[in-house]
Amino acid sequence: MEKIYRTVPLERLPWHSDSPSAILVDLVRTGTVGPCRAVDLGCGAGTNAIFLAEEGFEMTGLDVSPRAIEIARERAAAAGALVTFLVADLLGNLEGIPEGFDFACDWELLHHIFPEDWEKYAGNVHRLLRPGGKYLSVCFSEKDPQFGGTGKIRKTPLGTTLYFSSEEELRDLFRPLFEVQTITTREVAGKYGPHLAVCAFMEKR
Repeated sequence: MEKIYRTVPLERLPWHSDSPSAILVDLVRTGTVGPCRAVDLGCGAGTNAIFLAEEGFEMTGLDVSPRAIEIARERAAAAGALVTFLVADLLGNLEGIPEGFDFACDWELLHHIFPEDWEKYAGNVHRLLRPGGKYLSVCFSEKDPQFGGTGKIRKTPLGTTLYFSSEEELRDLFRPLFEVQTITTREVAGKYGPHLAVCAFMEKR
């Protein structure tokens, strides 16, 4: 990811948008999630984190790429948004990362993590949240036709390798740690056309 963020302009990154994700916007506009201490996991260039900060959230954004964090800080400063952006490996021990968040979100991050690391990742999200904290996770569905549309593991034109999930897999992953409120497969907007994503909204047990 670091090499991608250092060599590919933002406008060419398929996952980057200057507008926040519609599903996240809907959660805020409907009052399902209100201003609170929140963390954007795999924040990239910071679009969703900046949106939430502008909506009154006390925001932290985490990403494994130092260059992505640099870009996110620059974009937040330009927007006048107060966000704490930190470099963090979400599969690591997250030493030094604060806990007790009320809301966590990851937008199209989990498909970059393979099943052998899912429990570690879910455990880290669980530790970051306070009891009763809410969590939104959105990742590519196995039903999506992107990158050939066959198989769970697919290579992208950027050279990344993604894992395409099912609702059942994610329900099984999250259920031991979270009360899954909704898990659905939805069409979401993409830079080069819509795609199908599994969207899970849950609460920490």
